[in-house]
Amino acid sequence: MDGAGRLTRSLRSLRPEADLRAAAIGAVVLLREYFARRRARRAPPVIDRDPPSRFILLIERYLPRRIGLAATVFILLGSAGLGIVKGGHVDEFVTGLSDARNALANSAGFRITTVVIKGRKQLSQDEVLGIGGVNGRSSLLFLDAATVRDRLKANPWIAEATILKLYPGQLQIDIVERKAFALWQQDGRLSVIAEDGAVLEPYVSRRFLTLPLVVGKGAETRAKDFLALLDRYPQVRSVTKAAIFVGERRWNLRLKDGLDIRLPENDVGNALAALSKLDKEDRLFSRDIVAVDMRLPDRLTVQLSEDAAKAREELFKDKKSKKKGGDA
Repeated sequence: MDGAGRLTRSLRSLRPEADLRAAAIGAVVLLREYFARRRARRAPPVIDRDPPSRFILLIERYLPRRIGLAATVFILLGSAGLGIVKGGHVDEFVTGLSDARNALANSAGFRITTVVIKGRKQLSQDEVLGIGGVNGRSSLLFLDAATVRDRLKANPWIAEATILKLYPGQLQIDIVERKAFALWQQDGRLSVIAEDGAVLEPYVSRRFLTLPLVVGKGAETRAKDFLALLDRYPQVRSVTKAAIFVGERRWNLRLKDGLDIRLPENDVGNALAALSKLDKEDRLFSRDIVAVDMRLPDRLTVQLSEDAAKAREELFKDKKSKKKGGDA
């Protein structure tokens, strides 16, 4: 009995401690649930969706960050470039960029303030600058000397060009001009040519009126040698109006009075020498003839004018009638 009574007392003595512990645990549970509810209200809603595919996961893993932004910028730039090309505004766009760049350089002190051009005779200063693409907006800093030189040499008048950039603002251009050598007529068009046959410009200026005239296809490239040979016979050269290249093989001479001299294909020098001798001794160029044919090496054929032919025919008839009268 005593043992039973002692056990009953010990259980009664532990009951307040158990109640306190249970109350503490309950308070902790209530606080945890309270804060969990508050976090749930603050957290954004979670969208229930399927997990991404392996392909998407690989792209997100290996592609650089912000690749989407770069792709968007690239697409926009590509669209703008396509619009410029399709609209035919490429030259305007390039010119605008070049002008903007030159404006910045000019504001920094690289404006072209002095231009020195040496060697020009036929071309003016403005023409040289225009051919080279140099204008009032050009800056010395961004001026491409090689490009200017190539543009100048592309002009038929300019044989050679040298470009010097002297910072901060001086441009020097040295050119070697071709010389006007002769006038060349082809298919009714008259042009000024250089010694090598390059066409310098259409004939519009009377300052080239005294140049020798060559006519026909291929005459522009063969004129230098033939005119040099003709200069050795001043008796013939002084009365020559034009040299005509026939069939790209041989030359004819048209004299100032309209007389045609048909030269042979070969041994032209001897033919000119014989022609000069005939004029000195027999005044060939002063006679009433329209053509002299020297194409055959063993003979010279002279074609009389119409009036001279009639006079010769009448003279022949008179001589014939007198001869008959004398025989009678």
